[in-house]
Amino acid sequence: MTTAPSPLRLAPNQPDRPYRGGAGIAAFRGSPQPSEFSPEDFVGSATEIFAGGGIGLSALPSGELLRTAIEEDPATWLGDEHVARFGTSTELLVKLLDTAERLFVHVHPDVGFAREHLSLGHGKTEAWIVVAVRPEGEGYACLGFTRDVGADEVAAWVSGQRAEAMLAAMHRVPLRPGSTLLVPAGMAHAIGPGITLVELQEPTDLSVLLEWQGYRGLGERDAFLGLDRNVALRAVDRSATPVGRLAELTGGRGTGAEDVERLFPEEADPFFRAERIRAGEAEVHLDAGFSILVVLDGTGALGWNGDRMSIERGDTLVVPHGAGPLTLRGAVTAIRCRPPAPAAEP
Repeated sequence: MTTAPSPLRLAPNQPDRPYRGGAGIAAFRGSPQPSEFSPEDFVGSATEIFAGGGIGLSALPSGELLRTAIEEDPATWLGDEHVARFGTSTELLVKLLDTAERLFVHVHPDVGFAREHLSLGHGKTEAWIVVAVRPEGEGYACLGFTRDVGADEVAAWVSGQRAEAMLAAMHRVPLRPGSTLLVPAGMAHAIGPGITLVELQEPTDLSVLLEWQGYRGLGERDAFLGLDRNVALRAVDRSATPVGRLAELTGGRGTGAEDVERLFPEEADPFFRAERIRAGEAEVHLDAGFSILVVLDGTGALGWNGDRMSIERGDTLVVPHGAGPLTLRGAVTAIRCRPPAPAAEP
């Protein structure tokens, strides 16, 4: 970096997507909604969508792409230990996501599938932190199968676009503001309408669509990542997800210090980490490290290396490792999204 490393406030980054949404992001940020098809805000993103073209990449206030800045000075942005383990990959993609309609049923491949069939080094395990549920809707997600399903059954669902049959075979998980949910790669899922959330995921945009009918511009050609249908459907975990497993995926909250709350179960640690930070009159002290900060509520001040900036609800910031330890003060609540620790087991 040509100047002293510091946290940087990011503008919205909402590319056109095939499903409706974005009003919740506009309300949260206090910014205009770009279109009715702007449901995803790529925050501090060095990852582009699967189709490429640079779509999804975040620009810094200077206009330089974050990915370019990191490649030019990885140690400042990510820290020496991170670079030694992961290279110049941030190992993290963060989005704000808002649904105006139910998101299609889909799965994300795991890393083994991605390596074998797509020559990629990441799958797409993800996790959600619910920010808001619009009062006119019922907050829910459909996640995992209630029973073992056969390969022929999944293939029939997909070929016939039998969405109701898919959903009937899935768990319905209630969501409310503050809910968290880890979604392992391979697990079928959909998100109900009227939900605004912060999403952390591995740094890819890989989705195998089991459902596409009725969504703008989507067809079978878009569903399978350019792979043969039978190959792509091998990414689906067809085993039953026990109710106890759902409890594990919503676990992890309430651990850590009172002012820095761990949000996901330990199972998420090889992929990403997230903390809910509640500040007050006494400063909350945070260790150094690359992170994406999403301010959920209130106003306060973020401090680093003798400097300070005001922050408020709706702000999103990218924080370089080189900014050093942080302090947070004021009546403010924020989510700190982080890559896996360099020493974490893969």
